[in-house]
Amino acid sequence: MMSFEELGVSDEILFAISELGFEQPMPVQEAVIPYLLGNGNDVVALAQTGTGKTAAFGIPLIQRVDVKKRFPQALVLAPTRELCLQIADDIKSYSKYVQRLKVLAVYGGSSIESQMKSLKSGVQIIVATPGRLLDLMNRKTVKMENIHNVVLDEADEMLNMGFEESLNNILAEVPAERNMMMFSATMSAEIAEIAKKYLNNAKEIVIGAKNEGTKNVKHIYYMVHAKDKYLALKRIADYYPKIYAIIFCRTRRETQEIADMLIKDGYNADSLHGDLSQAQRDAVMQKFRIRHLQLLVATDVAARGLDVDDLTHVINYGLPDDIESYTHRSGRTGRAGKTGTSIAIINMRERGKLREIEKVIAKEFSCGTLPSGRQICEKQLIKVIDDVERVLVNEEEIEAFLPSIYRKLEWLSKEDLIKRVVSIEFNRFLEYYRDADVIDVPTEKTAAKECKKAKRGESDSAKKSRSAAPGFTRLFLNFGKADGFYANHVIELINRNMKGAKPCVGKIDLLREFSFFEVAEEDADSVIKALNKSFANGRRVVVEVASENTGKSDNSGKKDGRKNKKRVKDNSEDFAPKKKRKSGKKNDWQRFFEGEFSEPDNSLWVKKSKKRRK
Repeated sequence: MMSFEELGVSDEILFAISELGFEQPMPVQEAVIPYLLGNGNDVVALAQTGTGKTAAFGIPLIQRVDVKKRFPQALVLAPTRELCLQIADDIKSYSKYVQRLKVLAVYGGSSIESQMKSLKSGVQIIVATPGRLLDLMNRKTVKMENIHNVVLDEADEMLNMGFEESLNNILAEVPAERNMMMFSATMSAEIAEIAKKYLNNAKEIVIGAKNEGTKNVKHIYYMVHAKDKYLALKRIADYYPKIYAIIFCRTRRETQEIADMLIKDGYNADSLHGDLSQAQRDAVMQKFRIRHLQLLVATDVAARGLDVDDLTHVINYGLPDDIESYTHRSGRTGRAGKTGTSIAIINMRERGKLREIEKVIAKEFSCGTLPSGRQICEKQLIKVIDDVERVLVNEEEIEAFLPSIYRKLEWLSKEDLIKRVVSIEFNRFLEYYRDADVIDVPTEKTAAKECKKAKRGESDSAKKSRSAAPGFTRLFLNFGKADGFYANHVIELINRNMKGAKPCVGKIDLLREFSFFEVAEEDADSVIKALNKSFANGRRVVVEVASENTGKSDNSGKKDGRKNKKRVKDNSEDFAPKKKRKSGKKNDWQRFFEGEFSEPDNSLWVKKSKKRRK
């Protein structure tokens, strides 16, 4: 194995990374750094998170910058604010001893005026999210004419989040003579297309197999009834007293509900999802990074790009719609050569999706058996004893209080004293699991019964999901994921067509053929009026108040004419019962869409619908 010095890394950077504990290059660094230090060398690197890829591209970027020139020379694009900040912080750490080098993180949710001021003062490396960078380019605050090194980090996630058009607009302004580096965890057709369009004779560097999960991660699944998922989650958390984990949920509503239940039950947990403000998200992440939280309950969108050291577990409370998202989830643990565990809590109906994930990551899940109450109590008891053994005693400070303590406890024997000290922490688990029921493992027969029961009516959560939040009105929009519409496109559509003050936008539910979004009650009429005069993708926009009975538009988008009726009919083919029904009655596919909705990401539905359109 080569050293960093042999790779051609400068003395200033060597000194900084040695302070950070870098001893030997990781495989992706050894493969990428010497190549990127040359000119005209484009790279497509397939590597999981936690493999050291930030240093792999960050070190060459720093070394190739001319610090005498006070304008942008290198650009790193990342899908989320969190990842953007992390990359900028890492590059600053690597360049600690490089004089006059300025690195700036540019992202939404922060003051654009402050970022504009920093840009004017002179920076050499920009780390940005596509949306905010495009905004600054349109304001003529940042110019791309001197950018000679471009990095797309987690490129597959940027495409999944609907940034392809933004990327095209940004890269069109970058000089043709440049080094281009694209880092991705998976190689999809879209990634290959971007590479073909913008990279010249790119060298493909693969760390591990394509689309393969991290080697240091063990994959386990627990099969339970859907109603027992939360009980199973608690048992897993209790069985690992020192657990430090992210729990992934499919929806914002579910994320908040699970976090609230965990907090109520005494767990050190909090939530991270799209309904939180940026300040709230930053506060939660800060607590989690310094381990004031043990469990972070999050959606895929909120947790993308999170770089947290030493996670012991990733728990999939719900499997993602997009199989590639599982690769990103599990890659949050087992980083930097350490081991980790990815757990999936599934019911019988999710077995097929689990098998698909196994094929993609080329790894087999082992079937876990949920620990019994006795096993959990034994684990917790050992943890208490370990804590007693390792507690630091301040001899000088406690000395003055010891006589009173001895007098108070002199009637207790050594055995009684030990029992009482241990029971302070242990009793909670002992009482809970003493009479805890055994969690049944579902069989084919019980799964069939559950499926029939689910088809007979709507769940309470489904009824809830179609109701607007207090003070908001729920609106129907005749564009969905199949039209390339995502949350950022809905907000952009509103902002582009609303004059004056922008309305307050609440929850956004994205479906395949149409969507729902919430706006403040006082803004609803003006939003409907403004958007119904607009067009998108060459088609007229239809926005109406969603019916509280069906969750759909009262008129089902009739204003859009025959075309919209045909689209809704096409969408029903997958879910509508075969027998004919009387008009006016709700069918099963309508009820299906009134249930829980995933965060706005690129689901398998979208991929399948694109294939049908082709």
